[in-house]
Formats: sequence, C-alpha cells, structure tokens
Amino acid sequence: MTIRVLIADDQEMVRMGFRMILSAQDDIEVVADVPDGISAVAKARELRPDVCLLDIRMPGLDGLEVTRQLAGPEVADPLKVVVVTTFDLDEYVHKALRNGASGFLLKDAGPALLIEAVRAAERGDALVSPQVTVRLLKHFDGGQAKRDVAPPSEPLTARELDVVKAAARGLTNTEIGAELFMSLSTVKTHLAAVQGKINARNRVEIAAWAWQYGVMD
Repeated sequence: MTIRVLIADDQEMVRMGFRMILSAQDDIEVVADVPDGISAVAKARELRPDVCLLDIRMPGLDGLEVTRQLAGPEVADPLKVVVVTTFDLDEYVHKALRNGASGFLLKDAGPALLIEAVRAAERGDALVSPQVTVRLLKHFDGGQAKRDVAPPSEPLTARELDVVKAAARGLTNTEIGAELFMSLSTVKTHLAAVQGKINARNRVEIAAWAWQYGVMD
C-alpha cells in the first residue's frame, strides 16, 4: 500500500528536499506540497492524505493550529500529522502533541528518521525525535495533559504495564513486540485497552501518563 503524504513548509528548498527523500521510497507518494498553513488545511481536507508533514512557523496559520484543525480532539475524522521543525522547544512539542500530532521531528534528524516517522504515523505509531523524547515525557506539562489523561478506571494488567513502560521509553509497536516477545497485534490490543482505561487519545498520552503517575519510577 502506498502512503500518501502532504508536505507543508514555507521554505521551498525544504519542501523539495522532503519530496525527493520521500518520493524515492517505493511505498510513499507525495500528493501535494504547500507553503502556508491555510493551504495546508484546505489541501489536506481535499486530498485526505495518509500523513501530513507540517512545519511550525508558516504564514497564515502556524503548524500547531493546522495540527489542531486536522487532528485535534474535536475533529470527527482526524488525519495523521507529524510536526517537523527546526525549533526544539518544549512548549512546541507539548502543544503539537496535545493538538493531536502523531509525531514530532527535528529537521536535522536525517532522511532515515523522516521516512520512519511517516511510516510510523501511517501505521498508528508515534515517533518523536530521540533528542527530545525522554525530556518531553519526563517533564510533560501537567495541566492539559492531566485533564485529558486520568488515573485508570480499572487496574492495568502486568502485561499492559510492561507495554506502557516500553512505550514511555519511546519504543515503537514493533520494538515493543520484539522486546516483550509479543506479536504486533497483541501490542496494539494492550495499548488500546490502556487507552480506554486512562482516557488517552494516543500512545504519546499513554507515555506521558506513565511518567506523570509514577509508573516509570
């Protein structure tokens, strides 16, 4: 299956570079690239790509607001969004993920991580640049996150806790399966069960919950 990608960045050279990297992959097709946030929202709603790659600082609407409009908790049929930026700021990471982003990547992460972020988002994983993962999860903003993610409605099983701890260390579903000797479908089943128990929207909120509520202590 081909992964259809939309790129939004105000720098033409960045858009060209991302297009060249992604289009060279047999399983990825770039369906559009746009220079501003307003065009990003319009094109994404028109084309319904599998993954949207969004810069943060763009004219019209910034990438954080575009993320909210395309993937936020109030969106009935959200798209997968990966925020790609030069700016390694905690406030950007927090807001992007609260607004529904499936990943947060720094532009200097390299081609391999860019490709993996697209593939991870399409299959329902979340990928955050290694430079910010642990810092992000350990110091995740307690305000909005704690309103969204609650103490569990019922206790987590031992295997669910194992999966949560692995996710909180930044592992993908595939890596969790390999480490815990589980099939990919079993990992997804455990994550879905945990999401229901703690009212999390995605695996990033599961990981944040693990750090907030002492699971990682």
